[in-house]
Amino acid sequence: MQNPKKIAVLVSGGGTNLQALIDYERATKNCPYTICVVMSDHKDAFALERAKKASIPTEIVSPYAVMGADAAKNASRDEKREAVSNRILNLCEKYEVCGIVLAGWLTVNSGKLIKAFSNRMINVHPALLPKFGGVGMWGHHVHEAVLKSGEKESGCTIHLVDAGCDTGKILVQKKVPVLADDDVDSLYARIAPEEHKAIVEGLLMLCAMM
Repeated sequence: MQNPKKIAVLVSGGGTNLQALIDYERATKNCPYTICVVMSDHKDAFALERAKKASIPTEIVSPYAVMGADAAKNASRDEKREAVSNRILNLCEKYEVCGIVLAGWLTVNSGKLIKAFSNRMINVHPALLPKFGGVGMWGHHVHEAVLKSGEKESGCTIHLVDAGCDTGKILVQKKVPVLADDDVDSLYARIAPEEHKAIVEGLLMLCAMM
C-alpha cells in the first residue's frame, strides 16, 4: 500500500466528527489517511483537546491569532476570511497536507486555498443538500429550518468544497426520518451518528481520488 495521505482537519467546536476520523485511523490497518494537523478558528474548541489526546499537532487560525487583535478588530468579514484561508494554506504547505476535511468548521474559506485544494477538500453538512444549504445554514439553524419546513426526512451530506457555499459535488448522503415530536436536539441526536459514518466514508473516497 502507498503511504497514507496526510490530512488536515479544520474544526470549530466539540470535534465529534474529528473523533470519528481519529478512531477509524487508529482502528484500521493500512488506513489510507493520517491526520497530520488539526486547525481551529476557536482557541477554546474542545476538538483541540481531542487532537492533543491523540498526539496530533494543533494550530489556532482565528482572525485574532492570524491578524493580531487590532487588525482583526478593524478588518471586514471578507478580509478576515482571506487572512484565515491564507494562513491555512501556509500551514498545509508546512505539514505537507494532501487533503482537507472541514469537520464542523464555521469560517467560510476563500481565495487561494479554494483553488489550491480544488477536489481535495470536503465538508460535512447537517442536512440533505441541496436543501437547507448556503449562507446562515449551519448547526441548529439547519435543524430549525428542517423542522419548520415540515420535511419528512433529513440527514447529512459530505461534499467537495468549491468557491460557493455548500455547492460542491456531493459524495455521500445519509438519511434519517424526521419524527412528529422532534425538536432541534432530538433531530441532531439522530443525525450525528450518521455524520460520523459519512465523514469517514467521504474521506476514504477523497483519498481514492487523490
